[in-house]
Amino acid sequence: MHILFVEDESRIANFVRAGLKEQGFVVDYFDNGDDGYIRAMENEYDAIVLDIMIPGKDGLFILKHLRRARRNVPVILLTARNELDDRLEGLNLGADDYIAKPFFVEELVARIHAVVRRSTGDRQNLLCVGPLKLDRITREVTCNQQIVELTTREFNLLEYLMRSPGRVFTRMQILEHVWGYDFNPNTNVVDVCIQRIRKKIDLIGGTSWIESVRGVGYRFSKPES
Repeated sequence: MHILFVEDESRIANFVRAGLKEQGFVVDYFDNGDDGYIRAMENEYDAIVLDIMIPGKDGLFILKHLRRARRNVPVILLTARNELDDRLEGLNLGADDYIAKPFFVEELVARIHAVVRRSTGDRQNLLCVGPLKLDRITREVTCNQQIVELTTREFNLLEYLMRSPGRVFTRMQILEHVWGYDFNPNTNVVDVCIQRIRKKIDLIGGTSWIESVRGVGYRFSKPES
């Protein structure tokens, strides 16, 4: 999943970012509300984790304008324990959940999965194409009822393509979503990762259905019925 995380306390930011990445999330991080607001309005995220008290535009301002713009991305607010009024205002503005500091990363991960599950519906959490199945919650991929052992990057890339079958993604779009790069590092990591996914699925008698689009990038193509 691709997460936007806005938090100005470096200690909290560091352990949360490390914990989310360890769980397979791609994290865009900002320590102020001005930059966070721009990214929240311009990019598509699976969820946003947003501290209320941040420099620049505060968390409630960002939440309010997201909902005014009809952006329904799930938002989890981070609050201090004595900020009851802010929590209530956030829920009234359309926040999906809140978590009080201090907290464990494992709890935040569970909350993210819960709000995303409520937002997308259980059917979208299980992506199926022929014998290939990808579970976004358990992070398990199977083909012909056999488990396909994928790395975190490989899983995130396959999920990204499977969520929009038929759509062509450029290498730059894939780099930004899966690796978190917002620039072109002049690398072939996307092509290498695609090759590894194809090989692992082929080894158990499946088909990856990841097509190369010459001069552009890649797309996930459904098999013919």
